[in-house]
Amino acid sequence: MPPINTARLRVTPGRLFPLGAVVYETGIRFSVFSRHATRVTIAIFENIQDDTPAWEYEFDRERHRTGDIWSIFVRNLPDGVYYKYRMDGPYEPGAGHRFRPDAYLLDPYAKAFAGDIHDGTMKCVVVHDTLGWLDSARPRTPLAESIIYETHVRGFTVHPSSGVAHGGAYAGLVEKIPYLLDLGVTAVELLPIQEFGESWLGRCSIETREELKNYWGYSNVGFFAPAGRYACSAVNREHVDEFREMVRALHQAGLEVILDVVFNHTSEGSALGPTLSFRGIDNSIYYILDEQGDYLNFSGCGNTVNCNHPVVQDFIIDCLRYWVAAMHVDGFRFDLASIFGRDRKGRLHFETPLIERIAEDPVLHDAKLIAEAWDAGGAYQVGAFGNTRWAEWNGRYRDDVRRYWRGDAGVRGAFASRLSGSSDLYADDGRTPAHSINFITCHDGFTLRDLVSYNEKHNLANGENNRDGSNENYSDNCGVEGETDAPSVNAMRRRMQKNFLTTLFVSIGAPMLLGGNEFGRTQKGNNNAYCQDNEVSWFDWSLVQDNADLLAFCRGVIRFRKDNPVFQRTTFFTGQPEREGDEPDLVWVDPRGNTPDWGSPATPLGCVIGAAQNGGTRLCLLFNNTRETVPFVLPPGRWTLRVSTAAPSPYDLVHPVPKRARWLRVQTLLTPRSMLVLSQREEEDTSA
Repeated sequence: MPPINTARLRVTPGRLFPLGAVVYETGIRFSVFSRHATRVTIAIFENIQDDTPAWEYEFDRERHRTGDIWSIFVRNLPDGVYYKYRMDGPYEPGAGHRFRPDAYLLDPYAKAFAGDIHDGTMKCVVVHDTLGWLDSARPRTPLAESIIYETHVRGFTVHPSSGVAHGGAYAGLVEKIPYLLDLGVTAVELLPIQEFGESWLGRCSIETREELKNYWGYSNVGFFAPAGRYACSAVNREHVDEFREMVRALHQAGLEVILDVVFNHTSEGSALGPTLSFRGIDNSIYYILDEQGDYLNFSGCGNTVNCNHPVVQDFIIDCLRYWVAAMHVDGFRFDLASIFGRDRKGRLHFETPLIERIAEDPVLHDAKLIAEAWDAGGAYQVGAFGNTRWAEWNGRYRDDVRRYWRGDAGVRGAFASRLSGSSDLYADDGRTPAHSINFITCHDGFTLRDLVSYNEKHNLANGENNRDGSNENYSDNCGVEGETDAPSVNAMRRRMQKNFLTTLFVSIGAPMLLGGNEFGRTQKGNNNAYCQDNEVSWFDWSLVQDNADLLAFCRGVIRFRKDNPVFQRTTFFTGQPEREGDEPDLVWVDPRGNTPDWGSPATPLGCVIGAAQNGGTRLCLLFNNTRETVPFVLPPGRWTLRVSTAAPSPYDLVHPVPKRARWLRVQTLLTPRSMLVLSQREEEDTSA
């Protein structure tokens, strides 16, 4: 940018709202909140690398402060300049105050950042937020019809095998849109793309001796700003435009964008962490502190944002509104959302103002709201978070489905509940099956391939002596820990992956697929790869060819889900006919065709979904999670095989139904640890 002519700058009082830097034709207005600061100074820099500002101006306490808002208008200052704040005030940790007048601070409302957080060059960029930008209509896919694909912007395409021109960038994800469409998903859920703090963790891998990085990005410092590290260029506002171009391209393809947002903590960490922004602006307002002024840590990351302070609530609402209204995203997944229910002393409440404000905000009313309904302080609210606007990551679904396919006794009833929409969790208060976001694996834990390849976590590469990550994964290595050349073991692992994929996509609720599960991505047993910005976490696209049969199977079961409307239902099954003369909407059966004894330790299970629920097609789902062949008595009629997880590709899927279909009658044998999906049209002969 050209040199700033400081002699032409003129300062007058500014309007108070909105907060942040706002560009006008004749200059820029800066507004910032601080209740306890005694002095506020704006610093303007000409270059990213500059340590010394080109111009500083101290706000006049009488003329430039109204209530707790400090605001000035700087005439003749061009947009695109770099800026930071300095704030003076009491340094009294016991009272919660940690002002440092020598520290340059990032604006919480900045729309873009440039520079490196580690060498102190990161600065806020003044962004002229134009009123409009080219974008296609939002897809507005109902949650019940959504198929969510969780991925990481960088990890998705940074591997050399990705074949894209802009690996690791927003633009690289755009290049993979045809792949996503071919797979059949309807939305991408992106791990944090808001500007986060530290990259280097100051800790080395025990295995490689390489310094580790904050790869996942759950450590925000700039909540309004897209991360510059995922842009092809991030010197001024290019990363804002590149993010918008990604959203536009996804929308044009009919795909929604859901952001994983982290309002529960910041990258400033504990009292030993750096002073980057909130701590130096007003520590006692932004964080939950105990009576001694120490940070309460319900996030597991050193601090907890004081989400139920009205000022912080306004900040969060303003941020969410910006991403919907200005950046056109379609929804949010809220990390450790139970923290929203903690008051200023950390006590957990089921009804808190922030949860309701987000749900009822008029700007956010069409946005998808998905809660991770737990936190690191012991809260677990799955089935009880918020009101009907809030969906939830169903952690119970993940655990019960894993345990069932592992062969655990006593989980048949829980498995049936998860498969049919988790009515035990969501049938009250007007909720529907779509409130359950069903998933087998997510970024946090094993990949699907590792779930069937490892009994134990293998996290030594994280540099924490394998202490980190969950110890209970409900996994099963199929007889060998880790990679093996044993054909029988690998055949069983492939079958188990198909079992999980099929279960996910024939379950009622909104399915979420961890990116790469469809082609056997592995993290080599690491179930907490948050710090692995390397081939442990990156998508190896050569696996698409190596595991082409698995990918084809995943595409097929997604298509099967879309072709059968019962899987998008928004009401719970009752086990009764909906109309006189109809068969029951859902009937559970044991292998003999009788009503299951839910108290029995036996685990094989089947169900029949009535034709009235599915556009005239009955479905029969049969599950054998044992290590023995199990004969199943079929319901009366002629049944067509649609999915067989034990069959080799391409015989594992039948689509479309051929005119000369293979009919099944009376009884069928289920291979050990496999499942079948059968269909029957109403007009077909149903005689035994």
